Amino acid sequence: MVERIQLGEKWYILATASPADERRRVLKHNDTFAMFDRFGDIEAIGLGEEGIYNGDTCFLSHQEMRIEGIRPMYLNSTVKDDNGLLIIELMNPDLYPDGKDPILKGLLHVFRAKLLWNNACHEHIRIVNYGLDPVEASMTIDFDADYKDIFEVRGYKRGRRGTSQPPQTSERELLLSYRGLDQVERRTRITFEPAPAALTAGRAEFRTTLAPKGESHFYITTACEQDSMPRAEATDYLSAYAKVHEALSSQLNERSRIVTSNARFNSWLDRSVSDLVMLTSSRPEGPYPYAGLPWYSTTFGRDGIITAQECLWLDPSLSKGVLRFLANTQSTEFDPVRDAEPGKILHEARNGELAMLDEIPFRHYYGTVDATPLFIGLAGAYYERTGDLDFIRSIWKNIVAALHWIDHYGDRDGDGFVEYARYVETGLSQQGWKDSHDSVFHSDGRLADAPIALCEVQGYVFEAKLHAARLANLLGDLALAQQLEEQAQHLKRRFDEHFWCEEIGTYAIALDGDKKQCAVPSSNAGHALWSGIATPERAGRVTAQLLSDDFYCGWGIRTIPRQAARYNPMAYHNGSVWPHDNAMIAAGMARYGFTSQAMRVFSALTDASLYVDQHRMPELFCGFDRRPEEGPTLYPVACSPQAWAAGSVFYLLQACLGLSFDPSRPEIRFRHPRLPGYLEKVEIRDLKIGQATVDLMLQRYPNNVGINIIRKEGNAEVVIVA
Repeated sequence: MVERIQLGEKWYILATASPADERRRVLKHNDTFAMFDRFGDIEAIGLGEEGIYNGDTCFLSHQEMRIEGIRPMYLNSTVKDDNGLLIIELMNPDLYPDGKDPILKGLLHVFRAKLLWNNACHEHIRIVNYGLDPVEASMTIDFDADYKDIFEVRGYKRGRRGTSQPPQTSERELLLSYRGLDQVERRTRITFEPAPAALTAGRAEFRTTLAPKGESHFYITTACEQDSMPRAEATDYLSAYAKVHEALSSQLNERSRIVTSNARFNSWLDRSVSDLVMLTSSRPEGPYPYAGLPWYSTTFGRDGIITAQECLWLDPSLSKGVLRFLANTQSTEFDPVRDAEPGKILHEARNGELAMLDEIPFRHYYGTVDATPLFIGLAGAYYERTGDLDFIRSIWKNIVAALHWIDHYGDRDGDGFVEYARYVETGLSQQGWKDSHDSVFHSDGRLADAPIALCEVQGYVFEAKLHAARLANLLGDLALAQQLEEQAQHLKRRFDEHFWCEEIGTYAIALDGDKKQCAVPSSNAGHALWSGIATPERAGRVTAQLLSDDFYCGWGIRTIPRQAARYNPMAYHNGSVWPHDNAMIAAGMARYGFTSQAMRVFSALTDASLYVDQHRMPELFCGFDRRPEEGPTLYPVACSPQAWAAGSVFYLLQACLGLSFDPSRPEIRFRHPRLPGYLEKVEIRDLKIGQATVDLMLQRYPNNVGINIIRKEGNAEVVIVA
């Protein structure tokens, strides 16, 4: 994904202001998400990203609560650990309402609770009088809905918009609506219990008289509706609360769980699990992790694949949902506007007004060079984890189509490497995971000309062909299996010849359109370790360089080193630190036996988790050097929560433990397991393989890790590979 800064590129987020509040509070349920400030309000300030959204449309862009016309004083707000409920606590300032007795500061406690369920936001407001005398007070809540598409919120300027319909009010309901240029009517239905004392097109007013220690309760439901979406069944707050927590409990308990001896590390683990549950939406094909909030609350191919890969050892069902959805949306035609080619895997899907009108090309957009080989790689990894050959057989035609895309469309000039170049100006100019417009350049800072062959993508293709060869062999196509194996080994040899750059001591970030090396060291080279395309000797040199002072800032590995021409620790892809990038690099290091170095990366990100709000690992943070007694410098418009950032902790742990599976035996394998010094014990509960379930206790010793089986149900072996 890409941070959108409008510098000649049409789809960059305008970074003209900081977000409204770094402490914004986020909720999500399926296709509905909401962002509030710490008071629980929605204000049109900063980037204007606060609101209640369904799909790609903002259904409520303003909500502001006042007591006697004055904003309450802030006490506290937090999202519960399971991400199911936002709690806000406020109190009154000194109030001097006309015609009524003064209300001195702190007499009224205001409690707000918000949750999302079934395309609606449910809110409970409770006001308690802690004074010695009765209090008369009025509470007002202002509402508005601008129905902006998420791309408009991000800075896209439209020539014309649809029409807002006249608001409709009844005794206890306010209906706002908008008819878009796509002729779809989108409605925001706000209902109140009890009925307000006064209700207008933009304001609800409640009046209450509170006895000493008395309390009043108010309930507000804000439902998102549109023509293509059936109107949700009316649900009161308490029923919605029960359903949310029943669903969350089920989702949190159906996967393997990890508990360690380090309470602060457990906070990172627990937050990551809760974030992944929240970001994962239920689709007809199965669960799919949406990329991140607020900008990317939808299906992204690359993000979904990598997130599923990070969590595969804990929850294989996520990979199955991702693979099935991407197989169903695989391109079958050539469409240059959408960068679509037969066999190519989806980059991004959008369903807002702009996408439906094709004002933006992202309804189903395929401008990604790496999702297709990563799709094949995930299919192979899913089989290695589960042994589910029947499912692989059901998507085999999609795997074959993806292989065809690699050889015939991905390799544009027939040189054996996969390249990218957008067909039209509306497409993304950079189509790897570092998709900022300036992310691929030469050593002097000149941008690379397309078509561009990225270093890491060749590794993804190598891994994809090895996985596909094994699957073809299992499915009886021995000729294809042999052909793919030979192609993979040929690619590995040519990759080393063309991408290794002795001048910089690592793999070049890319080859440009003239097949000249972009001789820039980058974290991309670490992905060559992750895929296994690097030779052992090169892997050692890459590992050492990535942990040098130029790359390693103390919080992790930067995307490019300080010496690079375009290095900027505040740039999205040119000097920042990305948790998922670091997790993949650490997994690559461990693959080649550099587990101690992988643990150094693991420890840096663990330290970062202690400083970030709610222990929630953001999409990225700035690459400034670590300073004593200070946390990492946050990146202002990073998604938080973000799926592949949340999944990074599980991948880091798997890498250090050398954990793999052989469902044919069945065996759970630990290859040279190691744990960092701050983890004395790690308990893994309900780890499943085949029909068996085990609970394991891992104990760190000076030079190894001991593994005890606490519980075992079914036939499975736990093996330590020396």
